[in-house]
Amino acid sequence: MTQPVSPPRDTTDKAPPVSGPPAWRATLFRTDVRTLSLLGVLAALIVIGGITKPDQFLDTRNLQLVLTQASIIGVVVVGMTFVIISGGIDLSVGAIVALASVWATTVATQEYGFFGILFTAVVVGVACGLVNGVLIAYGGMVPFIATLAMLASARGLALQITDGKTQIVTVPSVLDLGERDAYILGIPPLVLVFAAVTVVGWLLLNRTTFGRRSVAVGGNAEAARLAGIDVRRQRLYLYLLSGLCCGIAAFLLIILSGSGQNTNGNLYELDAIAAAIIGGTLLSGGRGTIVGSVLGVLIFTTITNIFALNNLQSDVQQIAKGAIIVAAVLVQRRTASTT
Repeated sequence: MTQPVSPPRDTTDKAPPVSGPPAWRATLFRTDVRTLSLLGVLAALIVIGGITKPDQFLDTRNLQLVLTQASIIGVVVVGMTFVIISGGIDLSVGAIVALASVWATTVATQEYGFFGILFTAVVVGVACGLVNGVLIAYGGMVPFIATLAMLASARGLALQITDGKTQIVTVPSVLDLGERDAYILGIPPLVLVFAAVTVVGWLLLNRTTFGRRSVAVGGNAEAARLAGIDVRRQRLYLYLLSGLCCGIAAFLLIILSGSGQNTNGNLYELDAIAAAIIGGTLLSGGRGTIVGSVLGVLIFTTITNIFALNNLQSDVQQIAKGAIIVAAVLVQRRTASTT
């Protein structure tokens, strides 16, 4: 008995589905455009500096100074970028740098030499990050409030430790790293540390599950939780990372200044957030790049250097930074509304 043959399906009227470009390709295109734009801004600033003060701005010592100053805040920005990508904020980074720097330069700490100062700075930074992370991840506090409280507490403790006085570093092995004799192929050691932190941060964000989880938590915390990510633990790790970066930055600042002061790290939170924003990191979380944040740091540091060389007052610098932040946020909102 033969089986009935079903009539062939008519596919003449059905057009094959048209697929657009992959999402990763569109994201990569936006990232490339943003990076090229930041490079263009940086190049324009270099040209402006070269035109206004050619003998001073283009001098090798000045360029080394710009990179050295960018290295300290740049390390902080790497940690801040991770926090903002996850949808958080850290207003206490400058105060943590101050507290770590003064705690690491007390007479008792300096008796343990180079590694004693380094260890203390890192431990203080991580401890502050731990407090922030516990309050936010497990205490349910809003990141703005928790880190604002840490800002006030860390500043107050730093002032109490120093009694308002500058603590001079007397450890030769620490001071020697700030001398030109310690430069490697003309590159200051602080810049090399910044480069290493940047590379590690880039790998952590783009090549590990830690980075993917951070982006997922910032994009949609509830969806990340349903996908099996421990959101609270991830947030704790992110604030620990931010504290670690602050501790490293404090040690670099000690090398550069040869002292510890309770005023160290003043307005670092502003510079770090601003650098991350103009680098393409969304304040709402879910997107950001380490490369963009680093370029943001270089742009801000170059602007500060140009203003200083042209004898412009610091209030003008702050106004310019504020204008740049507003412009960057408006560009982000416009980009988000068109995608």
